[in-house]
Amino acid sequence: MTTRYDTIVIGAGHNGLTCAAYLAKAGKKVLVLEAKDRIGGMAITEPTEDGVLIPTCAHLLYQLHPDVIRDLNLNLKMAASSLPTIALGSDGRHLKILGETLTAMNGADLSSKDQENYTQVMRDLKKFARVLGALLGQKPPRLKNRDWEDTKTLLKLGLSIRMMGRKSMQEFLRIALLNIADQLEDHLENDLLMGVTAMEAVWGTHLAPRSPGSVLSLMYRLAGSMEGTQGAIGIPAGGMGKVSEALEQAATRAGATIRTNAPVKSLLVENDTVIGVELESGEKLLANSVASSADPQRTFLSLLGAEHLDAGFTRRLNKIRNRGDAAKVNLVLDGLPEFNGLSQQDLAAKLVIAPSINYIEKAFNHAKYGEFSEHPALEITLPTVVDPASSRSNKHVLSIVAQYAPYQLKAGWSEEQRADLGEAVIRTLEAYAPNIRKQIVSQQVLTPSDLEQLFNVTGGHWHHLEIQVDQLLMMRPLHGTAQYETPIGGLFLCGAGAHPGGNVTGAPGMNAAQRILSRKG
Repeated sequence: MTTRYDTIVIGAGHNGLTCAAYLAKAGKKVLVLEAKDRIGGMAITEPTEDGVLIPTCAHLLYQLHPDVIRDLNLNLKMAASSLPTIALGSDGRHLKILGETLTAMNGADLSSKDQENYTQVMRDLKKFARVLGALLGQKPPRLKNRDWEDTKTLLKLGLSIRMMGRKSMQEFLRIALLNIADQLEDHLENDLLMGVTAMEAVWGTHLAPRSPGSVLSLMYRLAGSMEGTQGAIGIPAGGMGKVSEALEQAATRAGATIRTNAPVKSLLVENDTVIGVELESGEKLLANSVASSADPQRTFLSLLGAEHLDAGFTRRLNKIRNRGDAAKVNLVLDGLPEFNGLSQQDLAAKLVIAPSINYIEKAFNHAKYGEFSEHPALEITLPTVVDPASSRSNKHVLSIVAQYAPYQLKAGWSEEQRADLGEAVIRTLEAYAPNIRKQIVSQQVLTPSDLEQLFNVTGGHWHHLEIQVDQLLMMRPLHGTAQYETPIGGLFLCGAGAHPGGNVTGAPGMNAAQRILSRKG
């Protein structure tokens, strides 16, 4: 007798596991299918032959939704729950940022005026971000379906904007679609401070500080980081993989079944309704609904097939912007690195190399023409410093996000190009840590093309698709899929391509599960 499930979840990344846990907790019979031999998606930690644990992709936790933590009773032990950010200056004079507190290190040029204005700029942006934050933990409202819940959500949004006061409301509407460079340059003077703040607006995107919409991108990022107990930058004990493991435990504890090494070949469709999946092995599994945490293009074009979609939807689907611009570089070192002007204690921080807005713009110029940056902006953590248990030797790890490295490289991503990107990262590091090259034992360079292959993410985009005004809220990922439902009956989206988007939040999985439960009773 064929087993029939209430819901099959495709993908055991953190959003897929979150969705499965909520559904199983509600008493549904749930099966999670993962193509790889392990769960976690981009939130994994892997051991190396050198006796250290590396965060293969995601390396910081600060946006995990509080409802996910509470509802699923997640037990996450943090190695560090409030890391400062240090903006590195090549002259050894740095800036430390913890919340709204600025500290000049080694005589860095930081005026009292900049300190005061930075505090005010961030408070204003966070005030505006709270308006968006109220929408992260619920389905985005549609504008024309006359649903009372959607109407109520829109009314709450309008009221939130109105309650800011006329002056703040006008300012919110004025700056939301502007570029972050103008906003910072209007109020600040310190290049290092402007550079590190501007990078917060564009990490993982195909945007630069002077790109329209980068203010909205920063507000959206702030909205997620203010939502819950993980609002401060943190690193879980044992690495990001522990987040996925905690969600796996929550799902299985609630009764969900998880199968690894079970790649889905296609969705089974009858009468414009999904009735299950077929695995690459040929096995067919039936379900009342299917929730896909795969990216939208993979879900619709590879698993479903364009023949089940109308031409207009397929055309819009092919136009979504989902080409990654960030690479991941992991360096294993034979000892503790020495950065100019930093103590060993200072290494327990998020280090950022983005010394000015113009530096970032020049780095982005390469990406516009299909080249990787010769002097990329870097986000660096040292998990082995923050969490000593992640190393069984005296070796240390530099976990680096490097921007910009476009998915569609003009010369194509070959072994030579990958090595050249790694060299560009090391050369950039040497300006701040002169002896770093001599300490490197091994390195891993993952381009967006590699991320696509490793994690089955079309375009190698960390967030599945760009977080921009036309791909947010009720427009994410595109018109016709705004509330986790799709044009095909029984098929739902629960991954980062759905509202509210990427980063390790669990919100798309949580919201999708609630939508499935509301539709199926």
